Formats: sequence, structure tokens, C-alpha cells
Amino acid sequence: MRNLTLLTDFYELTMMNGYYEKGKNDEVAVFDVFFRQNSLITYSIAAGLEQVVDYLENLHFSADDIAYLRGLNTFSDEFLNYLKDFRFTGDVYSVPEGTFVFPGEPILTVHANILQAQLVEAAILNMINHQTLIASKAAKVCYVAKNDKVMEFGLRRAQGPDAGIYGARAAMIAGCSSTSNVLTGKMFGVPVSGTQAHSWIMDFPSELEAFRAYADVYPDGALFLVDTYDTLGSGVPNAIKIFDELVEKGHKPLGIRIDSGDLAYLTKKARKMLDEAGYTYAKICASGDLDERLIASLKGQGACIDMWGVGTKLITSADMPALGGVYKLSAIKQGDNYVPKIKISNNSAKITNPGFKTLYRVYDKDGMAFADLIALYDEVFDQSKPLTLTHPVEKWKKTTFSAGSYSIKRLSVKIIENGKLIDKLPSLKEICAYCEREKSTFWDEYKRIDNPHIYKVDLSDKLCALKESMIEKLRVSK
Repeated sequence: MRNLTLLTDFYELTMMNGYYEKGKNDEVAVFDVFFRQNSLITYSIAAGLEQVVDYLENLHFSADDIAYLRGLNTFSDEFLNYLKDFRFTGDVYSVPEGTFVFPGEPILTVHANILQAQLVEAAILNMINHQTLIASKAAKVCYVAKNDKVMEFGLRRAQGPDAGIYGARAAMIAGCSSTSNVLTGKMFGVPVSGTQAHSWIMDFPSELEAFRAYADVYPDGALFLVDTYDTLGSGVPNAIKIFDELVEKGHKPLGIRIDSGDLAYLTKKARKMLDEAGYTYAKICASGDLDERLIASLKGQGACIDMWGVGTKLITSADMPALGGVYKLSAIKQGDNYVPKIKISNNSAKITNPGFKTLYRVYDKDGMAFADLIALYDEVFDQSKPLTLTHPVEKWKKTTFSAGSYSIKRLSVKIIENGKLIDKLPSLKEICAYCEREKSTFWDEYKRIDNPHIYKVDLSDKLCALKESMIEKLRVSK
């Protein structure tokens, strides 16, 4: 793991120095990571926790780091000496990676010395924001693809190596079946996929010879790119000729890939040609600037596509380049008690939820997710008793569950205690399986691309009362 300690904004360090100078070394703070509502995202898939844990466990200032900071002539010698033995010794609470998360919910909470908690803000947001964003995009793509395989093909268009590696990781969490990124495959033990590019076809004297050469090397992996010259005029017919040769030798061809042109028209025609030649089992893979809307359109047109290679618009989240996640102070610990903190704004969406909090999910009697409940950390809900959920703004909107007609699960769990990971983190394969189970608990109405039903995220009565009283007190005190 690289030493990413200086992967931070400069003002985090100036605040750390200020806290140190003002004797706040022992003050414990609580910060929440969450994202706000916007027109393009109604839910996302939490991702990036593993990288956050790696970062926190390796947090330290090297001699070179301290020498660099000293050269900025901004920090006191006492503070720089303090940094020599600096480590993260706090606690971290988080929802598991692969969890459906919604605007306003605490995805991750840092409970630590104020200097430590302040330093890690920018890096944590960088990791959580990026992967959660790409996971959200991938979830949409995989949703419209239904049971078809979606292959992540975005490395060459990602904004740098880390975006390619960890964007592919996030896409896998949200449902992609494989990635073209070999380093991601090695690092996280997930399937890699890909066959040939147009350059392979162009390198040989003819398209037919290119297909034959590839089949000679990979007789059981023959999936041919058929649109280099003329998809229906030569590509598919040449692929069928090589399929015939492979079958005679006892092999089973995989299919074809089309990367350009009218994918609805071309795939329907190609399907007919393959079927008539006896290759009803051959798969048709499509690629070329695909996203969830184009895939949905192609399916609506009856395109005969079995697998989707999705690159640029997935790995860059082209229609929404940033999640907009924030990291906000919510409490200061004094003795055994927590003093809640709140940020006030004329924009109600930017008023934060105060206090040390946790997140619950409420399920109906059929085991389907009904609503999420943000509560203070010490609140416990007994499902053997009735539960009433109240809209945090429109309070006349209430839902009451009778005892035994619902179940409730705490989603926020302690991941790190006193700077140490409590339990081994799940593998990427295990996270992917968990995410698939999560998906099955949400109705399609919440996941649809256009005009999705808005999932309920409520505040507990206790948290709602605290928030309202703090807002009123601060407005009066002005």
C-alpha cells in the first residue's frame, strides 16, 4: 500500500496545527460521510470501504513528509514533532460494501481524535465518492441489461490508473460479470474478459485469415469482432466459415462481437444468419459507447444481444461526473456524552443531521425493504413492538407497523476499533454476492431508470426532535 498520508487538502493540515496549538489533542469528534439528493441519483451502492481501511491502517508521516511540511513555513516545530509518531487510533463505523444507500444517510462515520478525524476527510471522500459513484452507474447499466452479462471495458477511458482499477472494482460490486482490466482481476480475484481488437483483424491479409489465426490459438475461445470491414457482408459470413472449421475439429465457438453501426438492425440480422447456419447457441456481444439508456433502447427495439461491453460512459459516469459526497462534523464527545453539532443553511437540503448516529433498514413482512431510519447511535428498536415512521418534513405522512409485521436491521457496524480492523474484510466476490442479495430486497419501482419511486429515508423521532430544537435555538441566538 502506498503511503497516502499527504493525500489531503492543505486546510486539513492547517486545522490540525491549529487544534494542536489550542490544546485540543484529546478532543474526540464524530464525522459522517453522506451524499445529497440530486436529479440524477436516487440510490447508490456503497463502495470503497476496503481502500479506506488500507489507507487508515497505513496512515503515518514519513521523514520526507515532515521535511516537506517544514519547508512550507506554516507549521510549528512542536506540531511537526507530534507528527513523527502519528497514527490513526480511532473507530470507524460503516455500512458494508454493496449496500444500497440513499441521500442523507451516513455511509461511513469516523469517531476519532479531532486531529486524526480532520486529516482523513479528503482521502476518505476521494475513495468513497469515486467508487460509490461508479457503482451507482454500473447498477443502472446492469439493471436494464437484466439477465445479460455486462463486461466492464473502461480502462482506456478512465481518468488515470487508480480510476481504472478501482472504478472496475466498483463496477464488479454493482453487478458487472467481468472486467477488461487485468490488474483489477489480479488484485481482487475477479474474472477478466476480452478477445481481440480491430488491429488484430487489420494485421492479417484478410478478415477470414485473421479469424482463422485467432481460432488456431484459441479454439475454445472463438468470439470474433465482425465489424472491421462489413459486418453483414463479410464479418458474420467469415465468422460462420471458421465456426464450421472449429466444429469439425470438435470445438464449440463462442460467438461474435459488434462494436459499431446500428446495433439493433445489425444484431437482428446477424442472429438470423447465425441461426440459419446452425449456431443458435452462439452469443452476440455488443460494445461501443453504451450506457443504461442506450441498452434500454436497444432492448426495446428487439436487438439480439446477449452480452454488453460497457466502457467510457460507465467508468467516467458520463452523465454525472461526481457523487457530491460530503464529510460533516456531527458531534464532539465530552466524557461519556456526545455534544451534537449541526450545520445550518437557508437551503434545507444542506442542514445536517446532528449527533452520533446509526442507520437502520426496515423490511415489510415479505422481507422487502420499506424504509431506512437514521437514528441516534444508542437508539434500539424492538420489532416485537409497533413501529411508526414519520416523514422528517411532512409530518402528517406516517406509516405504522404492528408488532411482528416488520423486521429491522442495523446497517452501520463498527469496522475499526482503536485504529485496528476488527474482522477480516470480505473478498470482492463475497461483496458482489452480498450486493446481489441486497438488490433482491428492493422493488423494481425503486430501481427503474425513469421516474423511480422515491425510497423513504426517515429520522427517528428522537433525532428529529433534536434537530428541530437545535435549529430553533441557533436561529433565535442569532
